[in-house]
Amino acid sequence: MTNQVFLALGSNLGRRHKNLQQAVVAIGEFMTVQAVSPVYETTPWGKTDQPDFLNICLQATTSLEPTALLTACKTAETQLGRQPTERWGPRLIDIDIIFYDDCVLEVEGLTIPHPRLAERAFVLAPLADLAPDFVHPINGRTIRQLLSDIDSATVHPLEQKLRSPRLFNWGARTYVMGILNATPDSFSGDGLAGQGDFISAAVAQAQSFVQSGVDIIDIGGESTRPGSQPVSAEEELARVIPVVKAVREAVKIPISIDTYRANVARAALQAGADWVNDVWSLHMHPDMAGLIAEAGCPVVLMHNRSKPKSVSQEERLGGRYIGIEYNDLIGDIKRELQESIDLALAAGVQQRQIIIDPGIGFGKTVSQNLQLLDQINLFRDMGYPILVGASRKSFIGYTLDLPPEERLEGTAATVAIAIDRGADIVRVHDVKEMVRIARMTDAIVRRSD
Repeated sequence: MTNQVFLALGSNLGRRHKNLQQAVVAIGEFMTVQAVSPVYETTPWGKTDQPDFLNICLQATTSLEPTALLTACKTAETQLGRQPTERWGPRLIDIDIIFYDDCVLEVEGLTIPHPRLAERAFVLAPLADLAPDFVHPINGRTIRQLLSDIDSATVHPLEQKLRSPRLFNWGARTYVMGILNATPDSFSGDGLAGQGDFISAAVAQAQSFVQSGVDIIDIGGESTRPGSQPVSAEEELARVIPVVKAVREAVKIPISIDTYRANVARAALQAGADWVNDVWSLHMHPDMAGLIAEAGCPVVLMHNRSKPKSVSQEERLGGRYIGIEYNDLIGDIKRELQESIDLALAAGVQQRQIIIDPGIGFGKTVSQNLQLLDQINLFRDMGYPILVGASRKSFIGYTLDLPPEERLEGTAATVAIAIDRGADIVRVHDVKEMVRIARMTDAIVRRSD
């Protein structure tokens, strides 16, 4: 049985915004988060000689009974670092159950609805953003009415928002990441920056992706094809930040920023991005790992042995890597990915933030890419979700002797094989077609009967 629940979260110690973000993620491990309110800053209540709080409410569904839900919330508080303190004192994180359907319950340690809800503007204000017409099961008044009854002058909404609350049930199905290239020089022919109003074109493409069923949109401002020339940080920022802002306003699904530069990642996260997709796996910019830890956002760590001198160019088919040697292809990639994981963990990144990408097309020959795709399952024992990005890549072109615009069927084969071998996310250009491929392949390989 699924039950509708509202929770209130608060923090006034440490990095308050990060504490709330991590709490939402932790809560998503034992219930389904449906919506998260804007963030409010609040003057302390009850005990006033302490720092101001940041407060949010969230709406979720759960199959846990109320007392089991309370236990799960308190366990999450402890795991996030909360220490015992005096009543109404400062805290790293506080998670309270406000409503559980229209249940009225009073047992040791738990009263539902929350007994002091009608006094607390710092709960009612964010709650009114989620469910203004929800009726209190005891006094019969709506949240909107309860908020109007009290002074809310001490509660102020912040412009800074939590990133998308969508959480992923890894292993249950395949998630599709759509590629949105804010570049003028994509070899795949889908670069948007060369168009007149490329921001409007990006928004239209993002909306089309959502209509087709995409789960994540990956925005990048620098081509990473074999042999491509790097752009400056200033140019990358000029390309991606307006696109991230516009797409964030237009769609509600998670946005990933495809960059290896910490300053670009930071600006994109502030503009509304939710993830960082780093093709150099935290090794290119010394501040990237710390930024990911501070932001508490998901990060894709990709294996990469790209070297410009190892690229052979063919006008019709594009660049391919030659002469790249591995002692043990899978073993070497796993070892080098683990080095990136260790770097992330040492900087304070949490395990649940990490997604790994074996790096198909990045410093691998055609033959090595084919072997890697076939053996994606060997990465499962690393314990992290796996992203596979093979869409339109040159190893498909060289295998089929086809240019990028004719690699749809080849890409479809790579998507189906990747899913069969255990990929959790597939990164693709042709979203409509690949969503259908993913759903059909899931129906075959993830059936529950």
